[in-house]
Amino acid sequence: MHRPSPDEPWPGWATSRAAQAAYGTHLVRIGQLIPALLYTHVMDRQDLAAAHTAARQDLVDAQARSLALECRDDLLEAAAVLDALALCHGHGSYLPRPYQETGHPIPLDVELRTDASDIADRLVRHDRHHGTSTTDDIPAALQNGCTDSERDTVRAYARREWITAQESRPGI
Repeated sequence: MHRPSPDEPWPGWATSRAAQAAYGTHLVRIGQLIPALLYTHVMDRQDLAAAHTAARQDLVDAQARSLALECRDDLLEAAAVLDALALCHGHGSYLPRPYQETGHPIPLDVELRTDASDIADRLVRHDRHHGTSTTDDIPAALQNGCTDSERDTVRAYARREWITAQESRPGI
């Protein structure tokens, strides 16, 4: 399979200077993660549903344990993908927390930045609860009424965690 370089991205994957500056040489891996994340989530749910349908509690328990062990990696990868996509749409504001529908259209870039910070917040909460941070300095979890700066901070934390995980992989 042909692997793209930062100068030759995947078809349909257009990066920005902000995403390249934030992720550097690791940005290509983000493009590779998008289809892999979607496939993995579908297959995991399919296996769990098949075990449940077969009334095999031992298989359900084993599959649930496996999913729990992969939860942090999934959060980390999803946070990196959404953060990189959000960086491709520039910088700016977020939706307020909590958000209430107003009937007005929401700009895609604002919604994407908000989603990126919400997933990063889930990673922060997971790492605080399970002590699984690799870079330490875990920021506070987002609360209602949080600031844009707090949202930027959780995204930066998720970015640091993902880059550290990539740099500790063998062969990198």
